[in-house]
Amino acid sequence: MGMRRVAVLAAGGTGGHLFPAQALAEALVARGWVTVLMSDIRARDYGRDFPAAEMLVIPSSTLTPGKPWRVPGQLTRLLRGFLVARRAILARQPAVVAGFGGYPSLPPLLAAQALRVPTLVHEQNAVMGRANRLLARKARAIATSFPKVAGLPAGGAARTVFTGNPVRRAVIEAAKRWATAYDPPEGVGETFEILVFGGSQGARFLSDIMPPALAALPAAVKRALRVTQQCRPEDLQRVARAYGEAGIVAELKDFFDDMPQRMARAHLVIARAGASTVAELAIMARPAILVPLPHALDNDQLRNAEAFSRAGAGWVMPQAAITAEKLAAFLTRLRFDRARLMAAHEAAAALARPDAAERLADVVEALAAGRVPRREET
Repeated sequence: MGMRRVAVLAAGGTGGHLFPAQALAEALVARGWVTVLMSDIRARDYGRDFPAAEMLVIPSSTLTPGKPWRVPGQLTRLLRGFLVARRAILARQPAVVAGFGGYPSLPPLLAAQALRVPTLVHEQNAVMGRANRLLARKARAIATSFPKVAGLPAGGAARTVFTGNPVRRAVIEAAKRWATAYDPPEGVGETFEILVFGGSQGARFLSDIMPPALAALPAAVKRALRVTQQCRPEDLQRVARAYGEAGIVAELKDFFDDMPQRMARAHLVIARAGASTVAELAIMARPAILVPLPHALDNDQLRNAEAFSRAGAGWVMPQAAITAEKLAAFLTRLRFDRARLMAAHEAAAALARPDAAERLADVVEALAAGRVPRREET
């Protein structure tokens, strides 16, 4: 492996951290780089399509605030991860180590910083996560998904580049084919497509609230409704039964492997507000009702949703304020307001950063060449 052409990408093992890392890996591999992924065991499920020469599982641990008795064990595990990552970095001699947040990114980036290998931190959310806040202090560059990000370290602005959130190639390709073909119905009898998904943590509430909300819609709206919903496996039967009793046509699965196509077919998306979700909604130019995960650390989902909503691309509904009746009333108004849906579609398209992966790859190459990337005007 040539010294100048190896990049280590370190990320937590959930889609929110791994998908942007995968998008960067795709861009770097196309430029002739070799990529190595460092993550936790969960990446074996999410990272099947990750174009890495190697995937290394690095020991790591969260640091649980308010539970001091756990700290010694957690620190021991992080130290073990640091030593494993340090050995791996010394053996592979990467030009750059890029971190995408989540505690599994801590040991590789701390090891790289101790070895004086240039590090880059990419923050997906509108507020900096805890692991990234710690790592950003010594990172050569900080890349952000939003023009304004809360929680940057003191003096960090000069090292910060707004790239957007890299989106996997499959989503970019789907967007090229379908994103502009957005045509919400005008007449009562025309089909209205709703897509509902909640991610690994957030699907349960949507499985609870959506069936009664859609059951409360006027009969004419219900008849022409088509619902696609991602549910947790244990919720599939009860949600299917509830939709069946309400006379609503619904396709339910615990995982859709063709999500970009389904997003393209939707007239409206109802989802959580993870950073990858918001980035993909913008790329696909789809209006959305966003229900931020209420117990997300640092309220990152609320900030992501507010940024999307401020741009006019969608609507934020805090979970604590939602009732089936309120959601049904809002959906009924929206169903018959084609101009409002079209305006949100155009606002979402304006937020899209389809070149985010290429821009982030430019940052990696600048660091590899010994330059600190110039902050772009946004």
